[in-house]
Formats: sequence, structure tokens, C-alpha cells
Amino acid sequence: MIEYIKGELAELTPAQAVVEAHGVGYSLNISLNTYTAIQGQKEVKLYVHEVLLTGGRDDSYTLYGFNSKQEREIYRMLVTVSGVGGNTARMILSAMSPADLVNIISTGNEKALKGVKGIGLKTAQRIIVDLRDKMAASGLINDLGTESVAAAPGVNTEVRDEAVGALTMLGFSPAPSAKVVTEILQGTPDMPVEQVIKQALKLIK
Repeated sequence: MIEYIKGELAELTPAQAVVEAHGVGYSLNISLNTYTAIQGQKEVKLYVHEVLLTGGRDDSYTLYGFNSKQEREIYRMLVTVSGVGGNTARMILSAMSPADLVNIISTGNEKALKGVKGIGLKTAQRIIVDLRDKMAASGLINDLGTESVAAAPGVNTEVRDEAVGALTMLGFSPAPSAKVVTEILQGTPDMPVEQVIKQALKLIK
């Protein structure tokens, strides 16, 4: 079983990456999130999910590549849901970031999921029902805050992560905590972590 492929990024399109490792070019299906993350890089490391289909006229072997273990874990969860195949799961992860998807599922936002091409109301509801507890148990929901605001400009990531972690331990949900902490730090980048937490406690709803 292939855990990851690390090598030279030989070719890249929004849907596919070819990584050359030790003289072998591996073609991997990717999401737009992974495409954005590795665009412009010479060397990449993609976490792999393998799909082997047998029993039909032609057997097929497909590799899916992910920039992070978290995205791969979410993909693997999505394809366990009835009605969600590999391409649909990749479509979902191309329409939103892993963190946004975890947030949508944890808050039961079926409307946002239904906005993805090919996802109807029943499928959106099934994804939320099937995966909410799994994501909580795996720690994905607790990791949401740091992931969802990782690219926010003008934010001290160390202070942000510590503040969100503290608020989560106090019983607040990671997603709204991360949003409030990010807004505070964007307005006052040099605020110490204890002041950020105190301010957030007044603002979190």
C-alpha cells in the first residue's frame, strides 16, 4: 500500500498531478485544494489513496493525491457515504477547503453542501448525519480552527493557535472561536494571547 509519493512535480493541471519519483511518473487525481497548494513547487509530497476496481470488462487502478493527511482522511470518510463516489468526493473537496467542509458538517449546514454540483438535499443530509460523529471522534473538528484560518493575512499563527486551543478547552466550538480570534488579531496583531482570549470570551456567541 502506498502511503505517499515524494518527488519532482513533472506535470500539473487543476485535476491531475504527475510526480516523478526514482524515474517513475505517477499520475494522481487531485482536488483544486491540492492543486492550489502545490502550484509552482518543484518537489512535492502527496499522500495517496489507492482505488482498485475489478470484476468489470477492464480492471482499473487509480491513485488520488492529497497535499495533507487531513484532506485524505476527509476524502476517505466522504466515499463511505452512500451515494458519494470518488469523483463526487473530489468535487466537494474542490469546491471548499477541508476546514470549511469540516465546519459545514459540524454545524449541520446542509445548504452549503447542497451548493456543490451533484449534491442534492438528501445526499447533503446523509453526509452530515454519517460524518459528524466520525469527524468529532477523529479529532478533525477540534483541528478545524487552525486549518480554516491558516491563510488569514496579518495574523500571528502561534498566538491564534494557542488562543483557539484554550477556548476549545473551555468548551467553545473551534469554528466560531477561530473566526473571532482571527478577527481580533487582524485588528490588533500584537495583542498577547491572554488578552486575545479575554476579548474573545466577550465576543463569541
